[in-house]
Amino acid sequence: MNDGLPTGDPGSFRDHSNRVYVGSHDVYRGMDATAASELRAVMQKPFFARDVQRSSIISTEWLDHAPAGVTDEWDAWLQHSRIPVISYPYEWTFSMLRDAALLQLSLLTAMLADDVVSKDATPYNVQFVGSRPTFIDVGSFERYNPGDPWYGYRQFCQLYLFPLLFLAYKDIPFQPWLRGSLDGITPIEARQVLKGAKRGWRGLPTHVWIHARLEERLARRDTEVKEAARRAGFSKRLIEMNVAKLTSLVEGLEWHRAESEWSTYSERTHYSDRDLRAKEDFVRRVAEDAGPSEVWDVGANDGRFSRVVAEHADYVLALDADRLVVDLLYRDLRAESTAKILPLAFNLADPSPALGWRGIERSPLSTRSRPDLVLYLAVIHHLSITHHVPLRDFLDSVLAGAPRSVIEFPHREDPMVRLLLRDKRADLHPDYNLDNFDALVKERFDIVERLELPSGTRTMFDLRRRS
Repeated sequence: MNDGLPTGDPGSFRDHSNRVYVGSHDVYRGMDATAASELRAVMQKPFFARDVQRSSIISTEWLDHAPAGVTDEWDAWLQHSRIPVISYPYEWTFSMLRDAALLQLSLLTAMLADDVVSKDATPYNVQFVGSRPTFIDVGSFERYNPGDPWYGYRQFCQLYLFPLLFLAYKDIPFQPWLRGSLDGITPIEARQVLKGAKRGWRGLPTHVWIHARLEERLARRDTEVKEAARRAGFSKRLIEMNVAKLTSLVEGLEWHRAESEWSTYSERTHYSDRDLRAKEDFVRRVAEDAGPSEVWDVGANDGRFSRVVAEHADYVLALDADRLVVDLLYRDLRAESTAKILPLAFNLADPSPALGWRGIERSPLSTRSRPDLVLYLAVIHHLSITHHVPLRDFLDSVLAGAPRSVIEFPHREDPMVRLLLRDKRADLHPDYNLDNFDALVKERFDIVERLELPSGTRTMFDLRRRS
């Protein structure tokens, strides 16, 4: 997030021919003369206007001057529509990464038909507006030079294909791998993980085994890929065939896990119908009163309450640590063509850190999004008991966040709390009780409304940060 004049995006430095600048309301791109000339030619191609119209490519307009307050000198300037909240591939689910990969491939197919190619193929060039993926890096487009290979192929494999194969074939989460390396999974690493392939596992011979062997050979040779490709008679047709095969492969990948710890949570009997209605009414009253622009629903599960607040907010982040839960929610939102709710895999006890060059290339979610309202529904007992976060520390983090918060506090007598405490030592978590929580809340917040749910084992708090 940026509240002032446009400044250079810390993650936009790898392509020295152009750079993105982000202001409080607008996004700009500065380009050198060569890059601007190339993009002007690309924008005349039929695919560009067509895919901008479909929202597959971010809207782009040329400016006749530099944005106010920007002192960096570029030969040309663009203005883009703004993505509500930037997200990263290690916060996405299987279906989200798969849809982003298919967008990348479908755009490349259309581009090649117009003699255009992309310099790279990274999912960081795709962003989600709700459940809709959009390509944002028009600076990576260039006219195709006959004889050149597709330079983005290795990057596509490392950041799209191999992560998807890990989950589809081995049920190994890709998010920790992508969070651990911004360059993704190398072919040699993929070969090690996917060895012992089962019959019917498509894509491994070409994109993993051969790819890994080539990488090992090239590492021992002083060979320029570009020159080697030309000597081998590389052609655009070969790229088109490779992209078509990759598209077929990615389309056929599925994550077969049917259930996780919380994927059937909405079907369980933790709440009576009266409790659910009372809880929903409470959340709706807060959303109506707060009139928030942006909301976080932490522990969103099936998105029931994300949808409630979305009726009164501009944008909602539905956050949950259970990746299958988020994947199921994303699929539902995609079927509904919802653009107001962005589902992300997010663990409040282990959130996305600052990563990359100088720790600022990829930033924590708290700096990319500043919600006006945060819902902590059925979350606090997991943080306090499972992750051993003291109530005091939790409330301090709430205080540092949004100006308005809703917290659901399950009492110590609540069945779920008793379940979490069942295998704990008796002297652990003595601070976890309603009286202590109530006292800590009053030290920090104004209580707008407090409601005990009909079951008598959970209390809702509407909290406002003191000015």
